[in-house]
Amino acid sequence: MFSALMVPALYMAGLASILAVIILIAERYLMDYGEVELTINDDKQFVVKGGNTVLNTLKEQKIFVPSACGGRATCAYCKVKAVSGFGDVLPTEAPVLTREEIEDGVRLSCQIKLKNNASIVIPEELFYIKEFQARVLRVQDLTYDIKQFCFELIEPDTIDFKAGQYIQFQAPEYGEVDESVFRAYSMCGVPANCNHVDLMVRLVPEGICTTYMFEHLKEGDPVTLTGPFGDFYLRDTDARMICIAGGSGMAPIRSILFSMTPEQIALRKPIFFFGARSRGDLFMVEEWNDFERTHPGFKFVPSLSQPAPDDNWDGDVGRVTEVIAKYVDDFSNAEGYLCGSPGMLDSCVKVLTELGIPEEKIYYDKFA
Repeated sequence: MFSALMVPALYMAGLASILAVIILIAERYLMDYGEVELTINDDKQFVVKGGNTVLNTLKEQKIFVPSACGGRATCAYCKVKAVSGFGDVLPTEAPVLTREEIEDGVRLSCQIKLKNNASIVIPEELFYIKEFQARVLRVQDLTYDIKQFCFELIEPDTIDFKAGQYIQFQAPEYGEVDESVFRAYSMCGVPANCNHVDLMVRLVPEGICTTYMFEHLKEGDPVTLTGPFGDFYLRDTDARMICIAGGSGMAPIRSILFSMTPEQIALRKPIFFFGARSRGDLFMVEEWNDFERTHPGFKFVPSLSQPAPDDNWDGDVGRVTEVIAKYVDDFSNAEGYLCGSPGMLDSCVKVLTELGIPEEKIYYDKFA
């Protein structure tokens, strides 16, 4: 009886899925919206082919809106203000938009499509984001699943960025992947080295972009980058810096700390808590130990949450959030600088606020 009742439901679910696919195919290949006019910030007009997303349309005009998730409506970085020309908020947008944003017309540019004349508002600084042609200079294994990539810039041949910001890397079509995709990665180099972009990238199982970078990208290959993006950078204060990262989240923390002067290090007394599962997940430990020896005021604290029996680990054990209070006893004048997975960031923010750091003084870029 149960099986018999399930048949109509399964039939309807399958039919709905087929219809959804047909609609997508029809919209992509059969519906011709012709040319439409897109107005940006009231003073810039572009005549473009209708039917594409606002995010992709802007990219075609060399206007690069940040998008850390590759258009999957999860990072919510690609928000724009839709003034006119778009319908109601889509189900894919609603979970990442606040009530205030919806009332103000904020939309996800990766989801809304240009089907008629439309008008949007974006931050003026996005007009200064650049597309860079570069080549792979060096690829280095940091752990079994993290690599460091060094790209030499060709055109333009320099980049102006703040330590802590990120760029977007374009993975081209390859294998069974039939479209190019962009993914966001924090830079680990220093702004003074303006001819190169350095990234730390962790392999995401079945990830389109990281699979390309790990299995196909070779030294000498051409690459396309856009940026810089992000509001994660050193604030100009005298507050003590509580830095926390895990895995490839080390990248922007390294960029920030290695860009500071010895005088800034002595004043801000940064402490860097780096969390890993086992010893095999640790990297650049000697580099940080050297930095600690040559920069009075700085301290590096690695912590393993699940050290293996043969790790012979005599350092701190536990989640990185569990060892903070052991090394810092005064949070009255402190700021947090974080980078890691969304779950790790949520835990760190909770712990730091409980220890006395106001949430508005905790800085990070949250990649989904």
